[in-house]
Amino acid sequence: MRHGLIEQLWGRTERLAVRCGVAIAKLWRRSLHFRVVTITVFLGLFVALGLGTYMYQRIAGGLASRATSIAEHEALNQRSDAQSQFNNAPRTDIGSLRAIAQQLAVSVGTKVGDQNVRVVITRSPGNTFPPLGTISTKPGDEKLIPSSVRGAVRKDPAHAQLEISTMKVDGREVPSVVVGARIAIPNAGNYDFYLVAPMTAESQMLGIVRTSFLLGGLVLTLLLAGIAYLVTRMVVTPVRDAAHVSERLTAGALNERMQVSGEDDLARLATSFNAMADSLQRQIRQLEDLSKLQQRFTSDVSHELRTPLTTIRMAVDMIHASRADFAAPVSRSAELLSRELDRFETLLTDLLEISRFDAGATAAGTEPVDLRDIVTRVVDGCEQIATAQGVKLRVHSRRAAIAPMDARRIERIVRNLVTNAIEHAERKPVDITVGANPTAVAVAVRDYGVGLRPGDADQVFNRFWRADPARARTTGGTGLGLSIALEDARLHDGWLQAWGEPGNGACFRLTLPVRSGQPIGRSPVTLAPDDSSVGLAMPSGNSLTIGTRVAGAPRPGDGPGGGSGDGSRDGSRDGR
Repeated sequence: MRHGLIEQLWGRTERLAVRCGVAIAKLWRRSLHFRVVTITVFLGLFVALGLGTYMYQRIAGGLASRATSIAEHEALNQRSDAQSQFNNAPRTDIGSLRAIAQQLAVSVGTKVGDQNVRVVITRSPGNTFPPLGTISTKPGDEKLIPSSVRGAVRKDPAHAQLEISTMKVDGREVPSVVVGARIAIPNAGNYDFYLVAPMTAESQMLGIVRTSFLLGGLVLTLLLAGIAYLVTRMVVTPVRDAAHVSERLTAGALNERMQVSGEDDLARLATSFNAMADSLQRQIRQLEDLSKLQQRFTSDVSHELRTPLTTIRMAVDMIHASRADFAAPVSRSAELLSRELDRFETLLTDLLEISRFDAGATAAGTEPVDLRDIVTRVVDGCEQIATAQGVKLRVHSRRAAIAPMDARRIERIVRNLVTNAIEHAERKPVDITVGANPTAVAVAVRDYGVGLRPGDADQVFNRFWRADPARARTTGGTGLGLSIALEDARLHDGWLQAWGEPGNGACFRLTLPVRSGQPIGRSPVTLAPDDSSVGLAMPSGNSLTIGTRVAGAPRPGDGPGGGSGDGSRDGSRDGR
């Protein structure tokens, strides 16, 4: 039970740490203010730590050098004093000499002004006189003498030997200076004289210095953070204002401007930004006026052409019906005139549709429709054209694909894709696949003809565009079919995407949401077929996956073939 509770607490702590890390990483990416303050704090800490460490080491070294010098001087003075007392002793028996040594060891603290100073007098190696024993300020002080100092005194008794060690003072370890020298006691021989001086005052002073440096470094870092915050705010605030104004301009509020105050660089930036916004506003309004004029011109011309076109149609129908009574050249001319008039009427209808899209006067009346029914009608209507081209249409459908749609517009898209595939299939089969999933329905039209070539991906849905104008068309076409299909797909919040590679055919896919307002998660139909060497979103060899994304389309890699790349129709993929 306890083990499970510990694991549960650990799991919660780990999840909280992950969430905090994600939040900090997100704030780091999105906030210049946060990045500048954080970098300033870390640099301030680094500088304060480096400078404080250097100064602390210099101060500590100076205090240690001073304490060592003082301890050595005191040790030499105490050794001289002890030597003098032993030399002037009125009695030189063992008991009197021991008493003098004990008096020296006990009174050393009073003499040097530090009760923690210790003295140890011990018999030197090789001394053959009767021993006095080991005399120390306190019992056990002989353990404070390092063996290295003992050996140094033994090797060089003529000079004082010094080493830094530690000793306990009031229950805590304190650095101490151990000084050793040799004295000669009358009737007792050579003895080693050791003085142990703890650096208590120096340690306390270093503690104060360390605390001061830590607090000073912390205060300095906080001051740097505050300064960085204020300075960065002075720069970031106008930038944020500029970002807000630019977002408002993007949203269509062309009258938004930045406030200009002062004459510094930020004021110049705001002035330049406002001048740029004024220029963009003028140009956008000019383009809007020009676009309205073009739309009105196209709409007016298209409508005005209706009346003379009706009259011409009546006359051409009469001439075409009587073409058997004419000579062969005149009869052929009547047939050509009738066919081109049909194409002219189609072009006029497409121009009217495009003008309605441009004017924003198009609305789709949706109702639940099975996409399979639309595909069936289109295939039945295109069967005669496919037979004439030697193309076999193959429909693949496993389940119902019902979604809200404008059946007339969706049928126009599918018919355009199928007739284009027949035109470029080069007498090879055309596969039409219908699929559905919980978020979308889709239809893909796949041919195995000339394919798409790199470099034309951005052009394939443009108006009147043809990759190869010299290519002959057998099924007509106005060059506006794919443009209208793209607008129809946008009207349904759907996707219209394309894939292909030279010599391996092409695939166009239409994807629609199963419910209005619900985003499409993944298309149920594959855009790049299984028999292709091309990946779904990445280039392979000389072939590329391409996709033209429309309203609600995913980013590259979201769903099969949802990628965007380069490539286009190698031929007249101009739309019918």
